Amino acid sequence: MTLQDLAKSLHNCQRCKLAKMGRAQVVFGVGNPNASVMFVGEAPGFNEDQQGEPFVGAAGKLLNDLLQSAGLSRNDIYIANVIKCRPPNNRDPEPDEVEMCKPFLMQQIAMISPTLVCTLGNWATQTLLDRKVGITKVRGQAFYLKDFVLFPLLHPAAALHQGAMLEPLREDFKKLREFLDRQAKPVEPTGATPTEAPTLEIDQPQPAQMELF
Repeated sequence: MTLQDLAKSLHNCQRCKLAKMGRAQVVFGVGNPNASVMFVGEAPGFNEDQQGEPFVGAAGKLLNDLLQSAGLSRNDIYIANVIKCRPPNNRDPEPDEVEMCKPFLMQQIAMISPTLVCTLGNWATQTLLDRKVGITKVRGQAFYLKDFVLFPLLHPAAALHQGAMLEPLREDFKKLREFLDRQAKPVEPTGATPTEAPTLEIDQPQPAQMELF
């Protein structure tokens, strides 16, 4: 199965109650299918639900600026959400919705095979760490999981709702850039194709980094 096949299989998904709670469409994900860096948010908002792409509203514009500050662009990365359908009134996802949708996120990650997964906000971070933990305690740190490195960040929408969060959010992306600068290896220009993204190799973690919990 390819990413495109998975997207088609979810096109009119009826697996959970969100299918009947006013969503316009399933928002699967978008970006470079060969990305070394993947971003995972919580769920689609109004604009995402209307346009069928993650992060296209005001939070998306802010994310684009933050990506640029970290030396990344939308062409380099893949973006998806834990939940593929917009919850009514942008409420938090409910446990049964996360349980139903998480396997499809994990399939996306397996197919793209990123080296680094950046989670935006509490829900994405808790879902991929598989434990209840506040984003403020883990933001801007690298967690070495079995198949990829997880790098939690504050959610751009949080900064739009609370202006005081903007500077900490920028700090998170500054830490991300520092992490990428330490880890990135140059890509040979020969034979590059439009679908190739910058490669990223992660050094083995120090023991202390495995003991953050």
